[in-house]
This record gives sequence, structure tokens and C-alpha cells, in this order.
Amino acid sequence: MNDERAHEVVEHLQSAALELIAAARALLDVAEEMVKDPNEAIALATTIANRIAPPGPPPGVVPSEGARIERIRVS
Repeated sequence: MNDERAHEVVEHLQSAALELIAAARALLDVAEEMVKDPNEAIALATTIANRIAPPGPPPGVVPSEGARIERIRVS
């Protein structure tokens, strides 16, 4: 590997490291805001929970009597 290629590799690594540092700073800024205002953390958690909730009727809702259930045996 020649000196020019080695210098290019170092430049790319430095650039990547600076991007990682910037991303970490942004994440820490968000974390700090959540600590300062817990309502934002609750809103974020609610949004995430709503997106990953399993499909189906809401808790406490009983399916109608006409609903069919198909049982599939797995052997």
C-alpha cells in the first residue's frame, strides 16, 4: 500500500469517526430533553408501543359470535 492510499484511508476513518461523534451528540441531546421533560419520553414510548402493538381487537373487546377461528396443526 502506498502512502497516498494510506493517507486516503486515514481521512475516511477520521470522517467516519467525526460522523459517529456527531450522531452521539444528537442522541445525547434527545436524551437530555427527555430527562428535562418526561412528557416527551412518555409520548415517544406511546408512539413506539402503538406501532409495535400486535394486530387484533383492543384489550377488553370480545370478538363477535360469528367470528371464525381456524386451527392449523403443526407437526
